[in-house]
Amino acid sequence: MQMQELTIKRRTATGKQVAKRLRREGAVPAVLYGGARPEAVTVDPRAVLRMIHGREGTTQLLALTFDGEQAGGTRMAIIRDLQFDPVSEQLLHVDLQEVSADRAITVRVAVHPVGEAVGVKDQKGILNLVLHELEVSCLPTAIPQRIAADVSALMIGDVLTVGALLAPEGVRILNPADQAVATVAPPMAEEVAPAAPEAAAVVAEPEVLTERKPKEEAAPEEGKKPAAKKPEKSEK
Repeated sequence: MQMQELTIKRRTATGKQVAKRLRREGAVPAVLYGGARPEAVTVDPRAVLRMIHGREGTTQLLALTFDGEQAGGTRMAIIRDLQFDPVSEQLLHVDLQEVSADRAITVRVAVHPVGEAVGVKDQKGILNLVLHELEVSCLPTAIPQRIAADVSALMIGDVLTVGALLAPEGVRILNPADQAVATVAPPMAEEVAPAAPEAAAVVAEPEVLTERKPKEEAAPEEGKKPAAKKPEKSEK
């Protein structure tokens, strides 16, 4: 891995108020670990962000130079941790770890899928990258930028595990061999719009004809004779 140069400044004051003041002045508080004791320093946030921009992994090998000190005091380190404000995404703090060129360290390296899975190309499946980073052990100068994961042979339902990955020379993967790295899932079922229900034929119910009964004549009152009908006049 190619080293990038980063200039840092020593600081003696610590605490929340000091950290706030440093950020207002355009610097970010940091701590350098790995020596006899942690060292309080500051870094230029713009320089740090330029180094990690577009990088897949979080590990970056640095050549540290202390501002204002004589040349020859360069120290090798990695960025161990970055803290960001969850709302503004402003860089708040940096942890640096000093390393030795002849001593192996444990770092995290990005996983990079290679090839087009058969299950995606021929079976319309979906490739899922389950593991995005690997934990590896190697010398600082041998840190790979990423580790390739060949997914071209995966069909739907297949799983690529850590044991199938080929690590670069001098790099040892620490993740369990049976840990899943990538898999191909079946295609998502297409949503089919429900068919509009056919209009039911309206069958007119036959009209029920009610038989009309003639009005019943009122019965004559008891004791009264029915009125006699007048004789019809004959036509002359």
